[in-house]
Amino acid sequence: MSLSHPLARPIRAVVGVALLLILGACAVPARAPVEPAAVAECRRWLARLDGHVDAQAVRDGGAAPVPSFRFLRVDRLLSSFRDEARHSDARWRDWGAGLLALDAQARALEIDHLPPWVMASLAVPDPAAAKARVRDCGARLWAATSADATQRERLQATARVPDDYSALMRTLGLYPLSRRPFFGGVEREQRHWQARWAALAAVPDPMPGWVRYQNTASPLGAAEVGALVRGVPRDALGIPQPDEATAQRLLQAFAPALEIDTRGAFDRPGTLHWAAGPAPEVNTREPVVYQRIAHTRHGDQTLMQLVYSVWFSERPARSGLDLLAGRIDAVVLRLTLSGDGRVLMLDSIHGCGCYHLFVPTPSMALRPPPEARTEWAFVPATLPAMAAGQRLRVRLSSADHQVVGAQPDGGGSVRVDAVPYTLTDEDGLRSLPTPDGGRRSAFWSHGIMPGTERGERALFWPMGIASPGAMRQWGRHPTAFVGRRHFDDARLLEQRFELLDKP
Repeated sequence: MSLSHPLARPIRAVVGVALLLILGACAVPARAPVEPAAVAECRRWLARLDGHVDAQAVRDGGAAPVPSFRFLRVDRLLSSFRDEARHSDARWRDWGAGLLALDAQARALEIDHLPPWVMASLAVPDPAAAKARVRDCGARLWAATSADATQRERLQATARVPDDYSALMRTLGLYPLSRRPFFGGVEREQRHWQARWAALAAVPDPMPGWVRYQNTASPLGAAEVGALVRGVPRDALGIPQPDEATAQRLLQAFAPALEIDTRGAFDRPGTLHWAAGPAPEVNTREPVVYQRIAHTRHGDQTLMQLVYSVWFSERPARSGLDLLAGRIDAVVLRLTLSGDGRVLMLDSIHGCGCYHLFVPTPSMALRPPPEARTEWAFVPATLPAMAAGQRLRVRLSSADHQVVGAQPDGGGSVRVDAVPYTLTDEDGLRSLPTPDGGRRSAFWSHGIMPGTERGERALFWPMGIASPGAMRQWGRHPTAFVGRRHFDDARLLEQRFELLDKP
């Protein structure tokens, strides 16, 4: 049939329509697999739980929820392993176990802080059943995510901890210009602080008016501590995983002696509890140091850190216009251990994240800052080489509770003039009893302790930190006004110090 035949045009049209229909059918995307009913119900149940948690304002302010994966939470350590997690099934499994554990722990606290009537709306008989369902749903949802390559990639991309610096505040505060006078103030403060260290180093011990606090647990020998640290198992990511008994032995073995210049009740450490005030209160009749295990990464190693927090009732005002004064004050001391149980570094902040200092041993050498006029690492002194298990003695000043001295504590035996302190888990601050018989976190959902605001926030906000000077929850400590630095950054020490003596 020639193309000029009268039927040629209709035939070509019919053939064209048929081809379009065939191609269109081929272009229809494959229907996504139907999600199992139990998995879908878990998503809905967790969404209802989140709704109640937010409505009652009891969300835990520590580890960050992962967007679109409401059954997981992440901290800066696990976030730093996002890429390594994809390298093997074992790493993926252990990475997921960590994310699930953070969420289950936070949700258990949130459930304890919900009013009882919420359990009925969640179709569970009691808080214990709600916590069990959290764990069951977490396992189901993790299995579903692991089986979907697209979801795995999304999770690896989104498992990040939000920055505690506000870009908007820095923009409105003209940060590129305002950082200059702020940095000048930081330098003046550090020079004054350095002078206090030097002056106290020459003062004989003991000093009149200074009170020594010490944990009564007996120190461990170098060989015992070394064997204990080397024997800690590691997961597939290389993160040390001490059991509860081992963690407690290590925290007791290294518990530092505290020497505090004591000029009032505000210089006596104690136990936090809720009363009728806007902020928690400190019971100084029960001297307590709060403890936790943390980790830092250096090269291909993940090192254990022992963290000790000391809480005081206030930072008293030195004058009528003291912008730094306020309710509750805290000092956080962190010891980084080598793989054989030696202290490599002491670093410290206040509970607000302020006053970050580093006191390294000869095993760690300071790296130069990448740019001038930024808060990099204030090193007021160094420590001598430490033997495995050797304890430190740390001096704190009166009122402002600054660390003004640190050195090895001799044999570490308990002195007869020392006030004994006990060690307790810092995570207990996430759920304190209230006078009405309930429970409440010491921190708001944004990680800041209520009632501890400082006047300095009116001047320091251009540096991008919300409520500077207020006490903060673990994992929520920005530690530099000029630049960016978080206390729990996984590679904080690696960025600033070279490890000379490889464990």
